[in-house]
Amino acid sequence: MKQYLFLVVALIALSCSKDRVVNSNPYLQNVGFSKEINTNLPSYNGLQFPSNPVLITDADAGIKGIIVMKVGTNDYRAFEASCPNQYPSDCSRMTINGINAKCPCENYEYSLFTGVGNAQYPLKTYRVEANSDGSMLRVYN
Repeated sequence: MKQYLFLVVALIALSCSKDRVVNSNPYLQNVGFSKEINTNLPSYNGLQFPSNPVLITDADAGIKGIIVMKVGTNDYRAFEASCPNQYPSDCSRMTINGINAKCPCENYEYSLFTGVGNAQYPLKTYRVEANSDGSMLRVYN
């Protein structure tokens, strides 16, 4: 009996990984990408200051782009720029409204601190790595 219990616990432990991608959103697929951001460049220098989000719509950044924001000392958040509660379409790229992201299709708003909004699915989160002074960021999935 102990062997079966050990086997069950081992399987559960092996299946739980912090790097495992979980996508419970039926509207947005997981896309692999890696975007390097130099915050010293004029397009991205707003990321040197907290609560100043930047929308990046380059082809190599997410589905419809990414929204990146500094939230503290060397602490950044990055989210998919597609509305998380509908399939990507012509009107599904979100806009920035202060420290929120707004979906122009349904007028849903989402906090860029938490990713939570007033709809079923939260914003799709991406990983962010920053060098020691925050001048180079890597956003990836």
